[in-house]
Amino acid sequence: MWKEKFIEYLRYEKNYSSHTEISYLKDLSQFEEFIASECGEIDPKEIDSDMIRIWISRLMEGGMKARSVNRKLSALKAFFRYLKKNDIVEHNPAERVSGPKTAKQLPSFANNEDLNQVIDDSLAYNDDFAGHRDHFIIELFYLTGMRRAELIALKDTDVDFHSKTLRVVGKRNKQRLIPFSDETKEKLQQYIERRNLEIPNKCPFLFVKEDGGPLYPKLVYRIIHNHLDSISTLSKKSPHVLRHSFATVMLNNGAEINAVKELLGHSSLASTEIYTHVTFEELKKAYHNAHPRAKK
Repeated sequence: MWKEKFIEYLRYEKNYSSHTEISYLKDLSQFEEFIASECGEIDPKEIDSDMIRIWISRLMEGGMKARSVNRKLSALKAFFRYLKKNDIVEHNPAERVSGPKTAKQLPSFANNEDLNQVIDDSLAYNDDFAGHRDHFIIELFYLTGMRRAELIALKDTDVDFHSKTLRVVGKRNKQRLIPFSDETKEKLQQYIERRNLEIPNKCPFLFVKEDGGPLYPKLVYRIIHNHLDSISTLSKKSPHVLRHSFATVMLNNGAEINAVKELLGHSSLASTEIYTHVTFEELKKAYHNAHPRAKK
């Protein structure tokens, strides 16, 4: 019962996405099954830190990656915080349980030269509405650092041509403004003019399919993947690569990290700092490649 009430709390009070709700529900159900198999049906008040540590150990022994284990532990901590808030338990048994350490993975990104080639190669795009749209989507991703879901959700009313800003709704319905240039303003106006001329049954979304309906995540992924496929050095070819590339090129060209944080819509500076590691790795690579004594 409390598990379902917790999910309702996430949905209606915390405004978590349906994807997060499903993940949390799955994680809590797995923990519930583990407790039932080890101890039988017990009250949440009887669960202690040792039980949680044993569960984590079993997950690791079963080959689960540290990142996934930590996500499950986060779900458990949030659940017990909720129970404590509602006076169901006196303390949070998960609060002081530490998860396994994860290896820090640097985000995959493309350099500016490669992306300019992808964007400037007009022959790579069909000369119809879909080709025009795909071309502009790729350029806008790289210009703004938006998430895929944010771009899909953009509406005509989110574009302010006077102030040259896009209003973006990010995670947990947090809004931010992203500026754009005069050149991008012109391209936006050209795209909208062509869309209105060629596409029937126009919905309120800025980017639409050929039948006038809204875009969907797999279609956007396919668009980006197909055009980034020409960059052989990329290990990943997803919309998020363009977000990573935006952040990296901004920092490489002297942007303040706090400004990049705001443009990306990060709630914590720690999320943005990973891109400073990327730029430092590039700096080390350039040093070792260029300095004659560094090669020894």
